[in-house]
Amino acid sequence: MKQTDVVVIGSGIGGLSCAAMLARYGFDVIVCESHTIAGGAAHAFERQGYKFDSGPSLYSGLSYSPSPNPLRQVLDAIGSQLPCVNYDTWGCCLPEGDFDTSVGAEQFCDVLAKLRGEDAVIQWRKLQQVMAPLAQAAIALPPAALRLDIGAAVTISRFAPTLARHAANVLKLTGSFSRIMDGVVSDPFIRNWLNMLCFLLSGLPASGTNAAEVAFMFADWYRPGVQLDYPVGGSGTLVNALVQGLEKHGGELQLGAHIEQVLVKDNRAIGVRLRNGEEIRARRAVVSNASVWDTLKLVPPEALPDKFRRQRQATPECDSFMHLHLGIDAQGLPANLACHHIIVNDWEKGITAPQNLVLVSIPSVIDPSLAPPGKHVIHVYTPGNEPYRLWEGMDRKSSEYEQQKRSRSQIMWQALERIIPDIHSRCEITLVGTPLTHERFLRRHRGSYGPAISADVGLFPSSLTPLSGLMCCGDSTFPGIGLPAVAASGMIVANTLAPVSQHLAMLKDIGCI
Repeated sequence: MKQTDVVVIGSGIGGLSCAAMLARYGFDVIVCESHTIAGGAAHAFERQGYKFDSGPSLYSGLSYSPSPNPLRQVLDAIGSQLPCVNYDTWGCCLPEGDFDTSVGAEQFCDVLAKLRGEDAVIQWRKLQQVMAPLAQAAIALPPAALRLDIGAAVTISRFAPTLARHAANVLKLTGSFSRIMDGVVSDPFIRNWLNMLCFLLSGLPASGTNAAEVAFMFADWYRPGVQLDYPVGGSGTLVNALVQGLEKHGGELQLGAHIEQVLVKDNRAIGVRLRNGEEIRARRAVVSNASVWDTLKLVPPEALPDKFRRQRQATPECDSFMHLHLGIDAQGLPANLACHHIIVNDWEKGITAPQNLVLVSIPSVIDPSLAPPGKHVIHVYTPGNEPYRLWEGMDRKSSEYEQQKRSRSQIMWQALERIIPDIHSRCEITLVGTPLTHERFLRRHRGSYGPAISADVGLFPSSLTPLSGLMCCGDSTFPGIGLPAVAASGMIVANTLAPVSQHLAMLKDIGCI
C-alpha cells in the first residue's frame, strides 16, 4: 500500500493539469492512468514513423504569455515549454462552395462579401462590436484565480477593479450565445457559421453553448495579429509538457494502472484500489478526471446520496466519434495545402446531425516531423456526431463490425476526396476508429465526447461532491468541454487544495497579478 497526498484518476489534460499544479504547490501526487499512454482523449500514438493525434487538433493561445488560455497558464505555472508552429488559415468545404478563411476580422469579411453581399458584412461587423466588450469581460477574471472555498474571496478580490468595469457584461455571459446572436445576426450563412463554431467548442449549437465560451473565442481569434498554434511534435508533445512539469515538481505518473474502486472510510474518500489489488491511500483528496458516468461506477453506491447519484447519472451526453488515421504519400500535392479543413454537407440538417460535419487535420503540412520525408499524416473525424446506439453491443471481432466500419467511414473518405481527390491511391497506413474504439481506449462512457449540458439549463457542475475527499475535474465539470476548459477545471481543483498564499504567489509568477 502506497501513501500520497492526492491521487488523480486519469491522465487526460484536466487530470494532468490538476496533478502538475498540485505538485507545483508542493503536494505528493500520483496519477493513475489505465492506458499505456498518457493524455486521455489528447494522447498521441505512432505507426511506422507516422505520429497521430488521437483527438484535439486545433489550438490557440498557447504560443505566447501571458495568455488568456488556461492551458497556457498551467504550462507557465509549472515551468514547461511548448514549442509551437503558427498558421492562420484553414480550408472550408461548405454547401456554398470551397474556400480558405483565416482567423482575424478582415479576411472573413472578404469571404462574406463574396458569398452573401454587403448586408452580411454589416451584420458581422455589428456582431464584432457587440462581442468586443463581452470578450474583454470573458477574460477579466483569469481561470487561474478561481478556487472553490472561502479563499476565493481573497484571490478574486485582486481583480475587483477590472471586474467592476465589466460587471454589466459579465452578467450577459451567463446565458446561451444564441441570446446574443439572435439580436444581431439574421443572415442564414452567418448563423450557420456561428452554430458550427459553437458545436466545435461545446458539442452543442449556439442555443446550448455558453456565451462566455464564444466571447473567449472572439477575444482570442479576432485580436490583432492573431495566429493559431500547433505544438511541434503534435498533441503528444503537449501531453509530455504536462507530464514533465508534474515529474519535475516531484509528482508521479503510473501507466497501465486501472482503478477498480474509490476507497471510502467514515464517509470520506481515502484512496483507490487498482485492478492488480494494490491500494494507494490519499491523505488529502482523490480527484477523478474520469467522466461523470465513469466516476460514479468507481464510488461505492452507499457513499453518495441517492439523489446526487441519480441526477449525475441522468446527465445528457454528446454523441461519439468516427476517426480515420492515414499515412499517405505526399508527392505532387499542392505546397499550399491547408493544415485543417472543415466540411459541412447540409446546413438544413442542422449542424449536430449525424455525420453532417467532418474535420480534416493534416498537421504534417506545418510540422514535417510528424511523418517520414515526402509523406503526410492525416486525421479525419466526425466530432461528437456519431451515435453510439448504432454500435452498442457489437462484437469488435465480428464481420458485422468490420462492415459497419467500412460503411460509416465512407463519409470521411468522401470529405477527404474534396481536398485530395486521389487519396485512396496514396494511403500507406489506414486506421479506422469507432465509438467502441473511443470507449475501449479512452475508458469513455459510451464513447461520448462529454456531457451535453445546455447553457439554457445552467453551468456545468462544480468539482466538489457530497463525498468528503472526492473531487472531480475534466469535461464533466465547470467550465466544461474543450482543452482550455478542462485545463481550467484541473487548475481550479489544485488551487482549492492549496493554501491561499501559495495560490497568490502562483498568480504573480505567471503574470496575472
